[in-house]
Amino acid sequence: MHKLPLAKRVMILSMLVEGSSMRSISRVADVSINTVTKLLVDAGETCLALHDELVVGVKSERVQIDEIWSFCYAKARNVATATAAPDGAGDVWTWTALDADTKLMVSYFVGDRGAQSALILTDDLRDRIASERVQVTTDGHGPYRIAMEEAFGADADYATIEKTYRTDPTAPRGRYSPPICTGVRKHTVEGNPDPAHVSTSYVERSNLSIRMQNRRFTRLTNAFSKKFENHVHALALYFMFYNFVRIHKTLKVTPAMAAGVSQTLWTMEDIAERIAARTAKPAKRGPYKKKLA
Repeated sequence: MHKLPLAKRVMILSMLVEGSSMRSISRVADVSINTVTKLLVDAGETCLALHDELVVGVKSERVQIDEIWSFCYAKARNVATATAAPDGAGDVWTWTALDADTKLMVSYFVGDRGAQSALILTDDLRDRIASERVQVTTDGHGPYRIAMEEAFGADADYATIEKTYRTDPTAPRGRYSPPICTGVRKHTVEGNPDPAHVSTSYVERSNLSIRMQNRRFTRLTNAFSKKFENHVHALALYFMFYNFVRIHKTLKVTPAMAAGVSQTLWTMEDIAERIAARTAKPAKRGPYKKKLA
């Protein structure tokens, strides 16, 4: 993959994070679909490593956590009757932990919607935060309470916000339509959270951006991920782009710069070069010479 010109690699990566399908990218960039797939895999692995390396020691005061639904290969109810469903097929949930002030995506995890996934996310979040105490808000999803207790104990001010919804009576029956929020209740679970900042609005808006910018999350199409691994790789690239490359319109800097985990504005060229450095093949060894006894 590193043999492709830098400009073409940057173009492919940019199209991936802007929501273009892989086949449309292969047509526009005039490369094979296998080339696009290989670059996505390399980019995903590199961006996962970069997130682990760079997003540490975050001085966060308020974090909002939420999860967003998608699916791979087939929806959960159809996996049993699907032909040759691969591992990871079915409903997939992306758990996100967002700093409410800097809009940095501090931690994320892709898995199911169970207790183990919630614990993985909160453990990872705890390890990345350097603040002595942080206020965390989640929705009322049950696994959050156990995961927060396991990860933070009494070292966080934790509250939940529960929204009640009703279906839109004017929406066509049998078609997806977002429900209407009819009420909000806030609950203190641990510590002394500031009621004014008990909210999941920022992370919910971030999840909307994920759905709008990632073709794999588009509803009622066949653009969904066919492989779980590619789904993870696409998200890793997106979050790297979101944290380090794209300037937040309100902050006027990237979330990484606002949070102090980066002093410079990254470009897609920087990411492409990191990918090339990570995937560079080792130099050829010289001919083997047997040592004489």
